[in-house]
Amino acid sequence: MGRYLIRRILLMAPTLLIVTFLVFLLLFLSPGDPVLMLVPIDEVAQMTDEEMDQLRRKLGLDRPIYVQYADWLFDVLRGDLGRSIHQRRPVLDLLAARFPVTLELALLSVFLASTVAIPIGIYTAVRPGGIGDFLGNIVALMGVSAPNFWVALLLIVVFSVHLKWLPAGGFVRIADDPVRHVERMILPVITLSTALMAVTMRLTRSSMLEVLNEDYVRTARSKGLGQRRIVFVHALKNALIPVVTTVGLQIGRILGGTIVIEIIFSLPGMGKLLLDAIFGRDFPVVQGSVLLITLVFMSINLLVDLTYASIDPRIRYAS
Repeated sequence: MGRYLIRRILLMAPTLLIVTFLVFLLLFLSPGDPVLMLVPIDEVAQMTDEEMDQLRRKLGLDRPIYVQYADWLFDVLRGDLGRSIHQRRPVLDLLAARFPVTLELALLSVFLASTVAIPIGIYTAVRPGGIGDFLGNIVALMGVSAPNFWVALLLIVVFSVHLKWLPAGGFVRIADDPVRHVERMILPVITLSTALMAVTMRLTRSSMLEVLNEDYVRTARSKGLGQRRIVFVHALKNALIPVVTTVGLQIGRILGGTIVIEIIFSLPGMGKLLLDAIFGRDFPVVQGSVLLITLVFMSINLLVDLTYASIDPRIRYAS
């Protein structure tokens, strides 16, 4: 296990290098000049070419791409992600302020989806063809088919406009007011968890149906073991392996896909920060955001792989 863990951690380094360099290259080749976006529109016409070149040299944008990337990488190894071109603040401070919002949103969405979908998936697998199975399939189909932005707007219309139970958007830090913080996170969490809930429900059901037809389950039934013991002791652990894989990967997907939800509900998270940085050609912020999201995504994948051994004792990692 120890050698396996070390190997996986070492393999993260080339992956991070490839991902960050590709993003760096795409930003470098994309149209537009970050200097023009940095200078106010009314001042651009008054600046000479020499002044523009001087500002470009000050930002380090006049050097070849491989030199810029090498400098950025060297600073990252020292713990410095650079400074935002537009906000004139350290990128690390911006990420520290925005990432907890997105992380909380992602973790709560995955938790809600898992706690609802897994029990329903188990119930529909144990009683296939019943009314519960029929309703579960309909709900799962609706959850997969409905786009996130449509679900968000529907929830706002129902719970904020008509019922007036919850606010339509905004963000309050939990340290300032825990109750208002929870109120403003309910609708975004439900929105993000809808699709994941449907996928997890269907996957749990199909995985449980497959496991319940295995020979060792039939043997357990022939020995007179109760249905509850068979399901939760013998079948569930094996059925959860593909579910854990899907849920773990969805955390990374949600971290990188919260832009629309954060905009609709006015949440100051990573998605909004990354979108503004891309449009503004704020290279340091884009690179820092991609680096953080990639690192978290790979860490979650590693954690999921290590979880397999605790779920199924038959799984062993080569040393």
